Amino acid sequence: MCSARDDRTARAVIRDRALELFAARGSASVTVRQIAAAAEVSPGLVIHHFGSKDGLRAAVDDHVASVFDVLFAEAAGGGLDVSDGVSMAETLLAELPPDSPVPAYLRRLLLSGDPAGTAVFRRWFAAGRAMTETLTARGVLSPGRDPEVRTAFLMANDLVLLLLRDQLADVLGVDPLAPEGAGRWAEEVLSVYRDGLFGREGERP
Repeated sequence: MCSARDDRTARAVIRDRALELFAARGSASVTVRQIAAAAEVSPGLVIHHFGSKDGLRAAVDDHVASVFDVLFAEAAGGGLDVSDGVSMAETLLAELPPDSPVPAYLRRLLLSGDPAGTAVFRRWFAAGRAMTETLTARGVLSPGRDPEVRTAFLMANDLVLLLLRDQLADVLGVDPLAPEGAGRWAEEVLSVYRDGLFGREGERP
């Protein structure tokens, strides 16, 4: 059974253990019995709370979406600012425990084309659009010729840290979402945003 020191309900513990297993293996590869064993409850209790594995998967998706909604609400209210090169992904992970399975689960959802991942992606884009509008109104960002593409570009730069985190850590020698790596990433991103990527012909750095 759940530890006496764990103040979460049995339902929350089951959901969280399922999230961890889904993030590590993919939901299709995980059984109700494995989830029950990880949560230290009976398979019957899993079904009692969620009705089925699909019901549990839906609860996990709702939970992950709610985690991102907090960030999206802050972005929509102007609480996030990419003008210093800091990403929304970095800001989010700073609010999560270092071993949180949420980023890995979202990565699976996005790369598999799962409808739940598509829904989070759309909400992320809407939040990013609201953020860029706020920063443009403040004179921090220029609107560009196509504000929606500009928002998508900023979002793609942000999401690459989640989607390719392990690969980037391998080639850079540092986790791009850990403090040291995030600092390096933000510094170079800011340089590109402010100074541009291409030099003028005949000029040397």
